[in-house]
Amino acid sequence: MAEHYVLDPTSEKDLALFDELVASQGMSVLDTTKNQLGSLHALVPEPAKEIREEPVRWVHYPWRTSLVRVLGPEGFRTLRLDRNRNKITQSEQKRMSGLRVGVVGLSVGHAVAHTIAIEGLCGELRLADFDELDLSNLNRVPASIFDLDVNKSAVAARRIAELDPYLSVITYPEGLTPSSMDAFLDGLDIVIDECDSLDTKLTLRENARQRGIPVVMETSDGGILDVERFDIEPNRPLMHGLLGDLDADALANITPEQKAPLAARILDPTKLTPRMLASLPEIGKTLSTWPQLGSDVALGGASVAAVVRAFGLGSPPPSGRVRINLEAHIRNIAEVTA
Repeated sequence: MAEHYVLDPTSEKDLALFDELVASQGMSVLDTTKNQLGSLHALVPEPAKEIREEPVRWVHYPWRTSLVRVLGPEGFRTLRLDRNRNKITQSEQKRMSGLRVGVVGLSVGHAVAHTIAIEGLCGELRLADFDELDLSNLNRVPASIFDLDVNKSAVAARRIAELDPYLSVITYPEGLTPSSMDAFLDGLDIVIDECDSLDTKLTLRENARQRGIPVVMETSDGGILDVERFDIEPNRPLMHGLLGDLDADALANITPEQKAPLAARILDPTKLTPRMLASLPEIGKTLSTWPQLGSDVALGGASVAAVVRAFGLGSPPPSGRVRINLEAHIRNIAEVTA
């Protein structure tokens, strides 16, 4: 997949490329910078002169066959994230732009990565997934039929590029493999595990623990949110020790039927939602795999983003688990009294 490209207005090469792209057949050209600049100047307080007068840019989106004109990077970020203030202050937002976050598994991970990007919680995202988007993914992945058969990491990267062309996104379309592990993890501040493979989950944690990188995982059913602080606990058992002495090699190539009881050990069957509990013995029989709902995935994106934000604000949570079960909260809705 060709990546998007931000054209430099001071580069003769990019100016020539712009002329070539504009002249190419079928190219759509969109310029809303007049309104963008108006909104930028209307901010309170008014941005600094160097931001107001920053040269605008053209961005080429090859998958859209489009050129889009946007504010320069400082003005774009200032305006796009203005409504974050003061839930996130400007100084905090700037500090978060130094965070590097990795996401493994871009089904649930798509919602996670996009939510992190939309809040401006990092300066670099690394996305790893070997799989291609299938029609059956569209009950929970916020993509479209135009994305079918495209690698999932590329689908997420495209959506983020259309949100913020200046955010650095690096894709690993081969997924997390022995040959890509070092490049993916080196220099990361946080890694988020949203993959399905149990052996990959353990391999990821083994490598994250060696490097002192915290791992965050959200499991849709019942809103289970896990944090493993390998950055401050170098000897912490993987997966909170819930799989005992099992290692990645022992979990390679297991069937869905074999995976179900191990997943139950991680999730605690006594606390699964009733419908998920009833579904587990049907996996591989009457169900292709475990069920997931789009609303639960969206909640997962918000939950993980909140953890990343806490790290960025300098108040990260400890290792452990919390359940953000919306169904349970909704059942407890009570009348409001004056």
